[in-house]
Amino acid sequence: MPSTQPTQDWNLPRDEAIPRLIEEHGGKILGLGRRICRTAEDAEDLFQETFLQAYRKWDQFEGRSAPTTWLYTIASRICQRRHRRRAGEPVRMESLEELLPYSEKEFAVDTADDIVERADDTSRVAEAISALPLSFRLPILLKDIAELSIADVARILEIKQATVKTRVHRARLKLRKELERGRRRRPAGKAYSREVCLDLLMAKQEALDHGVAMPGQGELICERCAEVFASMDRTRDVCSELGGDRIPDSVRAEIARRLAEED
Repeated sequence: MPSTQPTQDWNLPRDEAIPRLIEEHGGKILGLGRRICRTAEDAEDLFQETFLQAYRKWDQFEGRSAPTTWLYTIASRICQRRHRRRAGEPVRMESLEELLPYSEKEFAVDTADDIVERADDTSRVAEAISALPLSFRLPILLKDIAELSIADVARILEIKQATVKTRVHRARLKLRKELERGRRRRPAGKAYSREVCLDLLMAKQEALDHGVAMPGQGELICERCAEVFASMDRTRDVCSELGGDRIPDSVRAEIARRLAEED
């Protein structure tokens, strides 16, 4: 997870700082654009505008937070300003109760054939992210794809940390549900009571929030929770894979040209 602490390393002139930010975080900014925008051209335009604004406003960066937080704040504001609801995009997000997996009687199971089919998981999760309402899409993008902290996401989006958690947790359950859709299924195994499973699910979500393994996941959970948590881990892994888009040479050349024109 990227550091959220201020660093003296960024006491640099903008001609050095912005190219460094492009190298270290440009791929994730471009990826953010591709999960928000309608076309690749729009995503590349968001990438360009983010770094041009960062270049122009570099003297406003005071170093009280990491430059990544400041950079994602710029990108997120551009996303929100440009966003137009897509045709077919849901107006509402399912409630937590609708997304909880504990009413399911069967769970997906991985056979050798299913593991081969996992190659489709990246596109499936990407499509599911694109279908989320923006108020849920941005938090999950910043938390689980850009891998920022809950505190940083709250700061970037100017909402409470509790609100970030609520939206991220619901978005994870939605992505997990979409990832498991259409797979071979088998009856759910032995299960604890609903209340115990809900407590364990909260502990699992908190572990994912902090980017750590859930204590006791291998020993303390029931068979039903084991299935749910395995699919949540797979969803997290796919989100991580979505976090590093390659910056095309043409886009690199264009941002270099536009930055040179700023001088």
